[in-house]
Amino acid sequence: MARPLPPEAAAAAALGALRCVAAFVSRALPLCRAHTVEFYTRGLWERLVAARPEAVLQALSAAGPMALGRPLAEAAGAAALLRDDDTFSNVFCENSKKLINIHLFALAAKYYSLSNLGVCTPLEDILEAWRGDNQGTTGIKTDEFMNNKKSHEVQVMSELVDKIANYCGIKQVIDIGSGKGYLSSYLSMQYNLKVYGIDSSNSNTSGAHERNRKLKKHWKAYQRRGRANLKSQRWEKSNDRAVEGGMKCTAINEKPFIDSSLQSQDQVAIQPSCRFTEIATSETSKQTEIDLVTRTHCDDSKVSEEVLAMLNVLPADAVEDFSLSQCKYGELCEEEKVQRKMASLKAKASKSSESNLYIPLTSCITAETELSDIITDLEDCMMVGLHTCGDLAANTLRIFTAKPEIKAVCSVGCCYHLLSEQFENQEDCAEEVWGFPMCQYLKGKGWCCGRNARMSACLALERVAVGQMLPTESLFYRAVLQVIIEEIYGVTKSNRHVGKTFSKSSSFIDYVRKSLKKLELDDSKLPDSCIMDYYEKYKHRMNELEAFNMLKVVLAPCIEVLILLDRLCYLKEQDNIAWSGLVKLFDPVKSPRCYAVIALKKQS
Repeated sequence: MARPLPPEAAAAAALGALRCVAAFVSRALPLCRAHTVEFYTRGLWERLVAARPEAVLQALSAAGPMALGRPLAEAAGAAALLRDDDTFSNVFCENSKKLINIHLFALAAKYYSLSNLGVCTPLEDILEAWRGDNQGTTGIKTDEFMNNKKSHEVQVMSELVDKIANYCGIKQVIDIGSGKGYLSSYLSMQYNLKVYGIDSSNSNTSGAHERNRKLKKHWKAYQRRGRANLKSQRWEKSNDRAVEGGMKCTAINEKPFIDSSLQSQDQVAIQPSCRFTEIATSETSKQTEIDLVTRTHCDDSKVSEEVLAMLNVLPADAVEDFSLSQCKYGELCEEEKVQRKMASLKAKASKSSESNLYIPLTSCITAETELSDIITDLEDCMMVGLHTCGDLAANTLRIFTAKPEIKAVCSVGCCYHLLSEQFENQEDCAEEVWGFPMCQYLKGKGWCCGRNARMSACLALERVAVGQMLPTESLFYRAVLQVIIEEIYGVTKSNRHVGKTFSKSSSFIDYVRKSLKKLELDDSKLPDSCIMDYYEKYKHRMNELEAFNMLKVVLAPCIEVLILLDRLCYLKEQDNIAWSGLVKLFDPVKSPRCYAVIALKKQS
């Protein structure tokens, strides 16, 4: 009988939350769509915010998302006011469209964040429901070959993927947008899954091959440590047995009691734990030695358990199902049988360690991709994606719903600014597949965020809230530079970018000159004094820029909610889905894009 699925948000609840968030974000879109580069040239503060910058910064720190530890009762009350007033006149002026009530705005933004809407399934509930009978594995530690962020992501997500795979009874995983292959390698080595990592970049695929080769060496080091630990344990156990049996162990004139050919099987064979002085004068002594050898090899399930424990880091097909308790060691031929059994086990382990359980592939995935054209042995499987960029996250969900062999999906998206939007340029092309929107409700509304708003959704509120502040000075430099470019050179649009010039500049003057060269503008007609005049003109308004960007940071989770709920509602609309939900996987300070879209197919 199939185990019950974890709780999930009903389709009506997900759609209701989406409606509320969309209503709030639609009024805040002018703030989200504004580009910081144009902050001074377009007079964004005067156009969009009625309050003083000091009041904005104070209100945001005292309430709303920036006050992460505060209860939500006040925020819920604010949201109730907003729901009762369709015009949102309490927050935005009806005539000027300016933001007028910062406190209420901050509380509403907090209320409409994903963690407060009641539509997420706790990770603990997922792991408990899909726990299964496996007790986990031991092996490589991710923090030894990944940075802290990647280690955190891979450990958490791989455990969840393993639980889902076990629940669905599948062993094949397709990692979409696999990049450097960290998740794929870990899933294959730690959880014995056959993983195909597909990435559009050939350099990523080649790098993943080399990285996987190195990780296998790292993995073998763990196997060697395991063998050393097992030898030590066996040494101690044999000493204990020798004492109990009245045998005296000596280091003089040593001779092994097990054939040296068995010793040579160091990868998987049990090693002799103690060497005994040869006693040739007593039949009783000989028999006692035979008895000890028999106990050492044939302690029923103990030896079998130790062998299997030692091999638990190898893929499942490396371990034969056998019982040493079935062997009788009274005769030499039976000992030879054990030797052959252990040699066979070693051969299987050696062969398995060379098998390619993780296969990196290069291919560009679209919604129309036929996976069977890429993977020749495609079988029942699940799709995963750890921080799949832009449309790739949406296309992963579309492929999942369309292909019967894909039984489950676990997708964490990122790079929302790279999403394609159906209504961004007011071109409704029915034949095109777009990254946003996906669900029928937002499609029917012709909903559009715009690139700048989607860029805002990538901001990391939790990091800012714990003190990792925005790079205000670099943003200020770029905004003043834009004033210079437009007023001195008459350039309002350019295909060129200044890039990371700020980090390579010693002063504002140096920054401007390096940037102008990158933009291929002649800086010889611009003296240092003129550059500094611009700096002095705007430096007292830097707090406006800081406050404005903080407003965008506060709104960031709401825009992300809109995108994620769009994907969840899309899954809820499909007839072949048994379970779907949003799950917070990662610590948002370590990994800001921390929510996974998860779904399972109905059993056929």
